[in-house]
Amino acid sequence: MRRYLSFLMLILLAFGACSKNRSELTTAEKLALADELYANKKYSKAAVYYDEISFERKSASTAYATLRLADSYFAINKFTDARLKYQQFIDGFPDHQNVSDAYFRIGQALFEDSLKPDYDQDETVSAIEAFRNFIDRFPNDSRFAQAVEYIRRAQYKLIEKKYQNGYIYYKMKDYSAALMYFDEVIALGNTDSLDKKSPLLLRAVAFATGQSRRQRLPPIKGCNPAIRGQMNPESWPKGFNKCPIEIS
Repeated sequence: MRRYLSFLMLILLAFGACSKNRSELTTAEKLALADELYANKKYSKAAVYYDEISFERKSASTAYATLRLADSYFAINKFTDARLKYQQFIDGFPDHQNVSDAYFRIGQALFEDSLKPDYDQDETVSAIEAFRNFIDRFPNDSRFAQAVEYIRRAQYKLIEKKYQNGYIYYKMKDYSAALMYFDEVIALGNTDSLDKKSPLLLRAVAFATGQSRRQRLPPIKGCNPAIRGQMNPESWPKGFNKCPIEIS
């Protein structure tokens, strides 16, 4: 028991010595060490020092350290922590020359944190809002085109979500809800696989419900067998002609 206590005391003393040595570093020394760690991609260790400096509110390095702390979190995929630190930077230093970086990174962090189309898309919606905010504030920024592309990718995820919802309702035989989602996907005017799959499922729903929707059914563009293969539905309505002759 005595040997165990002695060993424990040695560990505590060693830890205390390390803490003391780090606390004795000046802000400039901490910053230099943090930058070196960051440059060597040791982001977690760099974050420790940047965090300490960011709490020194009167330091001239506080703004830089706060932004670097957010960047460190972003680099190790801690997107929620990164987002909070970017917002802290914006709130604390709204007129800083690098404030546009924080606005852009918030959008990126939200997009990276967003889930697949099968799941909740709150972060995707927030990412779109964040990039629109960035574009409104910094219309001449060199990352304007990147922001627009992020918005496009995020919006497409929302379209995929609508399609997934429609397909789930179709499988559940809740055809009214399925029609609503497929109609929304088609109305967006995409020219890709979702645009080709949705009309096909609309016809399947119409067949299953016995509804005559010929006037409002969109065409199955080319009725490409490859598209049908991509869909791979488990069960079509019995007798449904998946590639009708009358493509209107």
